[in-house]
Amino acid sequence: MPKDIKKVVLAYSGGLDTSVIIKWLIERYGCEVIAFSADIGQGSELTGLKEKAIKTGAKKIFIEDLREEFAKDFVFPMLRASAVYEGTYLLGTSIARPLIAKAQMEIAKKTNADAVSHGATGKGNDQVRFELTYYSINPHIKVIAPWREWEMKGRADLVRYAKRHGIPVPVTKAKPYSSDRNLFHISFEGGVLEDPWAEAPEDMYVLTTAPEKAPDKPIYVEIGFEGGNPVTINGKKFSPANLIARLNDIGGLHGVGRVDMVESRCVGMKSRGVYETPGGTILHVARRAVESLTMDREVLHLRDSLIPRYAELVYNGYWYSPERSSLQKLIDDAASGVTGLARIKLYKGSAAVAGRKAEKSLYHPDFATFEEDTVYDQKDAEGFIKINALRLKIKSMVERASKRR
Repeated sequence: MPKDIKKVVLAYSGGLDTSVIIKWLIERYGCEVIAFSADIGQGSELTGLKEKAIKTGAKKIFIEDLREEFAKDFVFPMLRASAVYEGTYLLGTSIARPLIAKAQMEIAKKTNADAVSHGATGKGNDQVRFELTYYSINPHIKVIAPWREWEMKGRADLVRYAKRHGIPVPVTKAKPYSSDRNLFHISFEGGVLEDPWAEAPEDMYVLTTAPEKAPDKPIYVEIGFEGGNPVTINGKKFSPANLIARLNDIGGLHGVGRVDMVESRCVGMKSRGVYETPGGTILHVARRAVESLTMDREVLHLRDSLIPRYAELVYNGYWYSPERSSLQKLIDDAASGVTGLARIKLYKGSAAVAGRKAEKSLYHPDFATFEEDTVYDQKDAEGFIKINALRLKIKSMVERASKRR
């Protein structure tokens, strides 16, 4: 048993894993445990957290409201990058981990802790996301990952341990899966969801109405952008966190933002995840609408070519890497002119563009019209086509000559 670990700061959610970990750390290391919880929009999940942590054995708990920082400094930069992992996942869990880990390291420094700990399993992505952040801040920090140390093999073992030590168990037969919620989304995995052929149970969803039960009349919502960031809803200004929360309510009512996917984890295996991201889905559609008016073609195509790489960096935990920072500078420069308004139609699970406008729009009806105009000479297209076709013509000539031999 290591003797140099006297105090540990644990990323604490109050769920099964971290509740067990408090007691296990005390037993295993004989150390003082400081619990840390980041309020990034879990809502009622934070209720009673302080009392539960102390009752379970934590010496102290810090609960910090990070909702605005989460929205402004993590979600919004990611949205400016149009980041989508494997064409489907809007990275709601991935983007929260670097902020939680950063804040946890600040608590560790404040309390003179010897180590930090988390409840991520040895099979998942979160262990990587947490620890890459830890080491980027303090390369000498000691990290305790109980799932990689203890003899417990699965959730059933944890439930037995919890019952033996009188720890409340949040996983029940009525909720046979795990979930993770923040301001941007909620995710579900494990349990009944491990069969990728089985449809997710309807009573599992938290943020969204079933599309078939959503209102029969569509609703239109207008999102205003300045410099690539959303700032208004229907003409009213909101802070970043409140804007996301408001769009979650609006989108959720209309069944927007459900995703069911099998994704490629960074540790090598595939896993099935179900996500609800109503506000994020609306913002993604709205921002692309304004970009279509305001972003230069080649800049837009260059930015889009970087989306898979950027999304992988976020998914795999490299938020604080130099490559993500460099990409962000380019992306933010590209997004600097994205100012305008998008009108989005929400109807039974869909979010569709119904209109867009911008003061500095690159779209000019005089050039785009199919009617007679005075600014574009259609004859010019002939030379353009011939120049661009030259290499194709030469390739065809070579192939024809080869067949005649």
